[in-house]
Parts: sequence; structure tokens; C-alpha cells
Amino acid sequence: MLWVKALHIIFVTSWFAGLFYLPRIYVNLAMETETHAYARLLLMAQKLYRFMQPLMLLALAFGLWLWLGYGITGGWMHAKLTLIILLIGYHHYCGKLLKQFLAQQNKRSHVWFRWFNEVPVLILFAVVILVVVKPF
Repeated sequence: MLWVKALHIIFVTSWFAGLFYLPRIYVNLAMETETHAYARLLLMAQKLYRFMQPLMLLALAFGLWLWLGYGITGGWMHAKLTLIILLIGYHHYCGKLLKQFLAQQNKRSHVWFRWFNEVPVLILFAVVILVVVKPF
């Protein structure tokens, strides 16, 4: 089970790296006026989002394996699962935003994306506290 736990942590960390960086690219895309730079940032965003997909799936698969393997229960786990569902929604919303940038239909400012970029930080903060402290 320790291998499963290690792999879960590795894939969660990798997935979060993408969740932290992709919206940061969106901040730059929202500010960019030069066509070549915009195209380069857009390509980076596309590649990162494609890379994040399997990381998310592997993080979820190993997390599910741990959950079912250990038979973990408790209110903290229900709260964590709720946050994970929100995080999956955030991930897919990032994909929707990418499609808007690809179609050059973004209507949001770089300031909005700066705030949007903070969402996974807050979720990570709450999930780590729930898993380590198990407050309820």
C-alpha cells in the first residue's frame, strides 16, 4: 500500500503543478497583444492541459485505490471528496477557458484570471488539513 500512496502523492503533486500553472498562462494570454507571443502561449496551454489529463486520472485512480483499500470513512473524507469533485470541475472549466482562447473569444481580464488562479491553492490548503488533521 505504501507504493500506492507514494504514486498517489506524486500524481496529485504533478496535477496540481498544472492546475497552478495553466491559469497563470491564461493571465498572460489575457494581457498579450503580440500575435506570435499569443500563439506561443496558446500552444503551451494546449500542451499543458493535454499533459494534465492523465495526471488527474492517475491521481484519482490511486486515490480511489487507497480509499477502497483502507476502507477510510469519516466526515473529513466526505468533505475531502466534495473538494475533489470541485477540483475536477475546476480542471474541466480550465479546458473550457482554453477552448475560448483558441476561438479568440475570451472576454475576461488578466485580473479575473489572477483571482481564478487562487482557487486550487485554497482547495489544496483545505484538503491537506482534512487529510492530516482529520478535524471531524
